[in-house]
Order: sequence, then structure tokens, then C-alpha cells
Amino acid sequence: MGDPAVVLLSGGLDSTTVLAIAKDRGFDPYALSFRYGQRHAVELEAARRVAEAIGVARHVVAEIDLRVFGGSALTADIDVPKHDGVTEISDEIPVTYVPARNTIFLSFALAYAETVGAQDIFIGVNALDYSGYPDCRPEYIAAFERMARLATKAGVNGNGVLIHTPLIHMTKAEIIRTGTELGVNYALTSSCYDPSASGQPCGRCDSCLLRLKGFKEAGLTDPLLYQAA
Repeated sequence: MGDPAVVLLSGGLDSTTVLAIAKDRGFDPYALSFRYGQRHAVELEAARRVAEAIGVARHVVAEIDLRVFGGSALTADIDVPKHDGVTEISDEIPVTYVPARNTIFLSFALAYAETVGAQDIFIGVNALDYSGYPDCRPEYIAAFERMARLATKAGVNGNGVLIHTPLIHMTKAEIIRTGTELGVNYALTSSCYDPSASGQPCGRCDSCLLRLKGFKEAGLTDPLLYQAA
């Protein structure tokens, strides 16, 4: 058994790949997911499936309600943007951005890491294929690491956390190839921002389109069954 590491696990393609990477690097993963009022709550079932398939020391689902703030298509009654193709996706910060979400999630991960004695946190942020989210940038992660050293007992005692972002400079195709090489079963994952009640992906939101583009560029077939156009 390796050193403990907290892995943020949404049940999506990226976080699932990160969990596989952490495991491959010899860490003993403690998975952390969130029920935060997101409309795509089917991802939590995906996270459960992924954690069970890859194997974790423990899987915690933290309950927080970001719907009290709203401000995002994922946590308020705002339509999720749909497109006919990936070229229609804007470079601007999208309406699916959840205010301060990664800061909130990493804060919880920091608390979890202290309680399990972990000095390593893994998160599946990516700054390439979709760089519209401000809390997915390398400079943000570096700043949070510095803050963590000041904000925790472990950090003050010289045991600050290291935040691993193995996907941050990868394209979606590279992420998919990496996960495939590690034996990830992407049929267990859920990426859609606006899935059906049964969890079937829409195929037209930003996340679906980027996922489909990634599989195509990787020369692989997405195992998910999408809703008919």
C-alpha cells in the first residue's frame, strides 16, 4: 500500500483518468466527490462506479448546496448551451462555470488530506482543450498550494500539500489515450452537463462535444450511447 492521496472524483472522463494515474503512481487513493446541487447528479453514480472499478481506500461524497448562490447553468435554472459542433464553443468564460467551484472543492480536499495524513491531492484540471475556466490555470493551482501551506496545521509544521495536475497540459485526446493505456473503462463515466433522467448524454453541450472530439482524435470510439439528435 502506497502513500495516501486525495483524488477529486466527479465521475467524468478527466477525474477518472486522474484517479487511474494516481493509482498507477503507487498512491493509495481517497476519492472525494460532491453533491453540490448540480443538475447532472447522475455523475455521482458514475463516480461510485469508477471508484469501485479502479479501487480506492475510501470514497466520500460531501454534501454542499451551491444552488443557494446559483450563478451557473449547472446550479441554477439557466439553460445549458447546446451547439451543433465543437467550433461553435466560445473562448469566453461559459455560463457552465460554477463560481469558485475548484476553490471550494480543493478546500474540502485539503481538510480531507489532513485527516488521512495525505500530502498529495490530485485534480483533473485542464488548461488546453477548454481554457474558459479561470480555476483551471496553472497559476491558480500554484497559488492554492502556497495558501495551503499557510492555512493548515500540516503546512505550518512543514508538511504542505502538493497538488498534482497531470492533465493540465494535455489535449482531450491525450487524456483519453493515457487512460486507455491504464485500463480505464470510459463506459463507467459521465461527462454531460445536461443528461437525460436516465443519465444518457445529450451530445451537444460543451462537455459532450469536447469528449467526442477527443475520442475521434485519439482514434477511439466513445463507449457512451448519446441521445438521438
